[in-house]
Amino acid sequence: MTALTTTDSTTHEPYAAGLGQRGLLRLATAGSVDDGKSTLVGRLLHDTKSVLSDQLAAVERVSRDRGLTAADLALLTDGLRAEREQGITIDVAYRYFATARRSFILADCPGHVQYTRNTVTGSSTADVVVLLVDARKGVLEQTRRHLAVTALLRVPHVVVAVNKIDLVDFSEEVFDRVEAEVQAVARELGVVDARVIPVSALDGDNIVERSVRTPWYAGPALLELLEDLPPSEAVELESFRLPVQLVIRPQGAAVAEEHREYRGYAGAIASGVVRVGDAVVALPSGQRSTVVGIDLGSQSLEEAFAPQSVTVRLADDIDISRGDVLAAAADAPEPTQDIAAVLCWLGDAALRPGQRILLKHGARTVQAFVREIQGALDLDDLHSVPAEALSLNDIGLVTLRLAAPLPVEDYAASRRGGSFLLIDSHDGRTLAAGMVGAKLPSGAPAPVAPEGDEDFDI
Repeated sequence: MTALTTTDSTTHEPYAAGLGQRGLLRLATAGSVDDGKSTLVGRLLHDTKSVLSDQLAAVERVSRDRGLTAADLALLTDGLRAEREQGITIDVAYRYFATARRSFILADCPGHVQYTRNTVTGSSTADVVVLLVDARKGVLEQTRRHLAVTALLRVPHVVVAVNKIDLVDFSEEVFDRVEAEVQAVARELGVVDARVIPVSALDGDNIVERSVRTPWYAGPALLELLEDLPPSEAVELESFRLPVQLVIRPQGAAVAEEHREYRGYAGAIASGVVRVGDAVVALPSGQRSTVVGIDLGSQSLEEAFAPQSVTVRLADDIDISRGDVLAAAADAPEPTQDIAAVLCWLGDAALRPGQRILLKHGARTVQAFVREIQGALDLDDLHSVPAEALSLNDIGLVTLRLAAPLPVEDYAASRRGGSFLLIDSHDGRTLAAGMVGAKLPSGAPAPVAPEGDEDFDI
């Protein structure tokens, strides 16, 4: 494995050659059932010539067997047998394609409300969400839910594709009405920049090239817009954070003499840049040291940056274990046992105050209990309402008490340092995605974590 090259001390080259002029873009699709997400993804893959000939031949054969006159491009992404039988997307399907200008990683997310948890997964690392709306139906409850999730996850860009415009005779009036609905909901949720495009995923109108059948639309085609979107802020521009995944200390008779004193802390850099000579602090202990070496496999580096996986060596032999975080000493977060957060509740059973769960932040998992549920988002009027519990797919405000302090950060400052998962302690299922210090999209104030000094009662 070789080190990534740099153009100077602060600006880094893309991780691989051939990413295009504007680099890599991660995008996710969202929308309600039958809005045409898989067809749109298939159309993008097909029209950018990102489909192998044997794949296309297989899709055409299955389409003919079903009595269709043209290839059903949705079959390019619906890979599970249950998906093809039911005609819906169940799991997140990841696809890769590229143009001369950009490379893409695409997450095709399910639309059914039962699989909203998969949409949260696919959108959590996205630079842009492409939200589909059926031109005949307009904004639905699931549309509002997906826009709310997008706002909470702070996805940098939102593109709304008003699909099946061919089924309303390419009506400008229909498009204007749906666009007005979308923009009204987006403003209420705090989505600053939502782009709206009329498309027909089935026929390819305004997908890769602008359509002559929508002369009243003066904007770019979907692919044009995706190629031109500004890249998200690079994680290497944030402060240095490295969740420790493994402490490396070779032992045993077979270890060479010069390696027996080796001690390194390995993990994937979550954000920022670290250089030899930097002052760092180990969290949550607060012990400080200085970086004396950075190893990438057998190669020694003078600096490393997110998302490289490296081993960091320190000047002092301090107590650091898996789950601890190495952070820049200048602006390290203060570990806390009290967290105020917004949750996207994904569990089948409701969440109630006093419930005990596991919280996973980075590489560390600690016990926690729910102190209070301060409200939930009403998807009809997009305001916070009182709630005694959070049910499946609810979005709510909670305060949590942890068994041990964690170096969490506000989600607004760091998507990585401010995110966590809630896990069922009995079977390990993921119950919720959480964002520390976030606000409900309606602008309701975030909950304030109490300053209680009481210990966690295990």
